[in-house]
Amino acid sequence: MKNKELLKRFLPYFKKYRKILFIDLFCAVLTTVCELVFPLLLRSITNTAAQDILLLTNEYILKVAGLYFALRVVEIVAQFYMTKVGHIMGAYIEKDMRSDAFAHLQHLSDSYYNNTKVGQIMARITHDLFDVTEFAHHCPEEFLIATFKIIISFAILIKINVLLTVLMFIMIPIMIYASSSYNRKMRRAFKEQRDHIGDLNSGLEDSLLGSKVVKSFANEDIEVEKFEKDNDKFLEIKKKRYTYMAGFGTVNRIFDAIMYTMIITLGGFLMQAGKISAGDMIAYVLFATSLLTTIKRIVDFMENFNAGMTGIERFIEIMDTDVDIFDKEDAIELKDVKGKIEFKDVSFTYPDDKNKVLSNVNLVVNEGDSIAIVGPSGSGKTTLVNLIPRFYDVTSGEILIDGRNIKDFTLKSLRQNIGSVQQEVYLFSGTILENIKYGKIDASKDEIIEAAKLAGAYDFIMELKDGFNTYVGERGVKLSGGQKQRIAIARVFLKNPKVLILDEATSALDNTSERLIQESLEKLSVGRTTLTIAHRLSTIKNAKTIIVLTDDGIKESGTHDELMSKKGLYYELYTGSLLDLK
Repeated sequence: MKNKELLKRFLPYFKKYRKILFIDLFCAVLTTVCELVFPLLLRSITNTAAQDILLLTNEYILKVAGLYFALRVVEIVAQFYMTKVGHIMGAYIEKDMRSDAFAHLQHLSDSYYNNTKVGQIMARITHDLFDVTEFAHHCPEEFLIATFKIIISFAILIKINVLLTVLMFIMIPIMIYASSSYNRKMRRAFKEQRDHIGDLNSGLEDSLLGSKVVKSFANEDIEVEKFEKDNDKFLEIKKKRYTYMAGFGTVNRIFDAIMYTMIITLGGFLMQAGKISAGDMIAYVLFATSLLTTIKRIVDFMENFNAGMTGIERFIEIMDTDVDIFDKEDAIELKDVKGKIEFKDVSFTYPDDKNKVLSNVNLVVNEGDSIAIVGPSGSGKTTLVNLIPRFYDVTSGEILIDGRNIKDFTLKSLRQNIGSVQQEVYLFSGTILENIKYGKIDASKDEIIEAAKLAGAYDFIMELKDGFNTYVGERGVKLSGGQKQRIAIARVFLKNPKVLILDEATSALDNTSERLIQESLEKLSVGRTTLTIAHRLSTIKNAKTIIVLTDDGIKESGTHDELMSKKGLYYELYTGSLLDLK
């Protein structure tokens, strides 16, 4: 993306802070004015002394010195404001951008997360935006100061000597042009570095979270080797970046040397010929030094500029990711839910790999009914139930709740009325109380306790040293699988949805834990429309209806006894599962 487009997308973030920005830029002008006055004051003293030393009175010297001191006081105050408030403004902009990015990420579908590394996402909303803080603060300042200095310096320098000034200003665009190729290479290297930081973070996260698996297979050396490979690649990228930086700086120093040599040589000849005074020469050198220093600052700032632009570009890539699951303009709240669910000719294909999972599924689940969904691995069982809360949208057909298309309802109200207990329970880093309360944020302590009792979790919670205030660890690692599952069930009890989805909720548990959890799930299912995906078919024998799902759609349906008597696919799956238990 071109810089112009990136800046166009970034500038609206200044809108909230335009007053601060205005004062900041005003202060930048003040500091520049104060800096440019010094050569003029020194020129005045030198030329006065050269003209007649008697003119250089105490009063005159003190007047010039007083003026200079007053300007320095103004400069110090202005610089303090720029350094403090300007940086704080940049931090606020960084915060706003991070908030926007996080909010946008919350609305992206599972497809995005299935295809994007978490490390990459984290790098984009943390490390990348750190550089934006510096960019947001310094970019307006540096370019305003540079523009102001170039214009003022040119006006003063050309008044002192036209030839010398013209020659110097001819060199400046040549210098900038010569640097531009390195600048572009630096930009590409920055982006490559940022991309690889995300990959490095992802690999690191993957290895650390899977540390038990690594140790169980004694594959520590392999993980170290993988990390070193990524680490070496990162080093090569940084070496390339620093090479471009060195070339960038060298080009500028060459031109710097050429211009100073030109000023000394030509200026010396002009003084020799009496065409320029000593005071004017001193002022000229000081102005030229200030000008070249400014250009060098801009050149040096290009590193921060490139880092900031890269951060903005990677931020925009997130913000430009389409939200493919969204509310209709006239979406309504889902209220007074009965719980009847209908699938009408539902087909689904994953958008990223075009893999067709479901074909023309027709299914009716009446209010309060409990149905079980079984089938071979990969038949689309989980995908089918994930379509109800719109984690994905159907490719064709429609899903109805209480006779109305689920797309007619707001996502929030739809999902508020659907509870889910999955095989892999995710607990947030925090206390047991906080994790249960996630089901109903405004729940009272009594409601949380009651939910824990209903889920069969209360007794084991109270046996823990800190009870409900027990810290569960990263992803709940301090709790057993059965304990985590019961907390998840308590969370859904607290939510109290009318539609319940149980996705192989007991498949990863031992027989004892499974029995306890199954009792809790049966209790949870009372009075709710329940869809259960079962790994162990013995747990769903009492379901009112059992659906056998295959790649071709619903193959069989009926009660356990009806399906067993048919001796079809369900019979094969059930008898096979019993053999697995032996």
